[in-house]
Amino acid sequence: MQLPGPQLAVLEAASATEKRTIAQLAAETDQEPTTLTGAAFELAEEGFIEIEEREEQSLDLTAEGRTYREEGLPELRLYRAARETGAADAPVGMGEVIGASGLEGGVVDIALSNFARKEYGKIEAGELSANPEADPNGDNEAAVLEAVGTGDASDVDPSVLDRLVDRGLAERSRRTERIVTLTEDGVTALMEGIEAADTVGRLTPELLTSGEWREADFREYDVEADADQVHGGRTHVLRETAERVKDVLVGMGFEEMDGPHVDADFWINDALFMPQDHPARTHWDRFALSEPAEIGELPEELVERVETAHREGVGEDGEGYHSPWSPEFARQLALRGHTTSLSMRYLSGEAIGDLEPPQRYFSVEKAYRNDAIDATHLLEFFQIEGWVMAEDLSVRDLMGTFTEFYEHFGITDIEFKPHYNPYTEPSFELFGTHPVTGELIEIGNSGLFRDEVLRPLGVDCDVMAWGLALERLAMLTTGAEDIRDLHGTLADLDFLRNAEVSY
Repeated sequence: MQLPGPQLAVLEAASATEKRTIAQLAAETDQEPTTLTGAAFELAEEGFIEIEEREEQSLDLTAEGRTYREEGLPELRLYRAARETGAADAPVGMGEVIGASGLEGGVVDIALSNFARKEYGKIEAGELSANPEADPNGDNEAAVLEAVGTGDASDVDPSVLDRLVDRGLAERSRRTERIVTLTEDGVTALMEGIEAADTVGRLTPELLTSGEWREADFREYDVEADADQVHGGRTHVLRETAERVKDVLVGMGFEEMDGPHVDADFWINDALFMPQDHPARTHWDRFALSEPAEIGELPEELVERVETAHREGVGEDGEGYHSPWSPEFARQLALRGHTTSLSMRYLSGEAIGDLEPPQRYFSVEKAYRNDAIDATHLLEFFQIEGWVMAEDLSVRDLMGTFTEFYEHFGITDIEFKPHYNPYTEPSFELFGTHPVTGELIEIGNSGLFRDEVLRPLGVDCDVMAWGLALERLAMLTTGAEDIRDLHGTLADLDFLRNAEVSY
């Protein structure tokens, strides 16, 4: 009798008196478990072996979980650093505490969100205070993390374990273990003698070019055999949404803008008629650069006109702010807090030269703010910036543009709420209904630019503008309930692999 090599290997390694797992057979034969599993099913059909299956569950730490087990959970490291810097007595600047903790990159976001969740302290106005009554040594998640790491998690709190799994620090897996035993027919076949057949497992280019495939003996393909789960790459749901946004806006006649992520405060705020003593322009909301600290050049005449608008206002009824103005502050560099800095560069003619109405421009780019992290806020996000320059624009034009835009995404229930902005009048916030929770969530801000913005830029007609949140649009089109499920260190990989974007 002849059998393919893998089948012969299973027969020779199996036993009639001892149950042996596929893993044990693979270790003895140096063959892949998946290959032996397929061979075992083929032998079972011939009656040479019996297969017993049993389900097994395992619980293991992820790579991130193993790192935190060794170094400590980020929120515990942040809390201990906060105590060391005196934040239990009085609020301390967030930057100082983070520096003392040694946390870097995305781990900072994880520490801040879990620090607040576990009530280790409060984060307000860019400062951090520590709860003196908190006990980091009694942290339940740290205890369960250690238990899983040592393989003794049988008595842990299931809800805490679920939290570790949700955080991506532990993972559950289920596998089917197959156990084989030789039957009498199998023993008989071995005693009578079996030879390895020259079979081919797959069709190769060499077999095709040589023509040997015509004479080859191909093994049958077993669709029920175990195989490793492979997750193919796919476009991220945010990228899918961004590309769709671009397609829609280009179809509506818009052109795309681009520009620097790091820019002068002049372009980010001053040109927008944002007073220099506005709270949003402090370190509480702004990420300033220390090296380089300021921009090389600014258009002097434009700076003078903007300064005049701030000090004196524009037009007969303009009063300005009568607040401090510093050219040094205007030159300071920071990560842009909104992509409206691009609009200022384009409307002023600084980006591509003077523009004559009508014009339509947009961008889908990243912005950065020192916000408190929650289900709808991150320290960095994507903003859908857009504006229309034309004569005699009205609120009706603005609302109609949004209605047309969101209809492309199947969203027809946009609500508008009057709002105040230093740079637009009238101004409106936009809200959409979440498809899962039914809650209204803010998805953007809009308005018509004030004369104090446009006249210094040299624009003599109306300009309506908006900043929409790409992540919140994605929440409406995918059903995601937390912005942290979409991107960042806490992103839900299963959600991203399976989420469908509906338009």
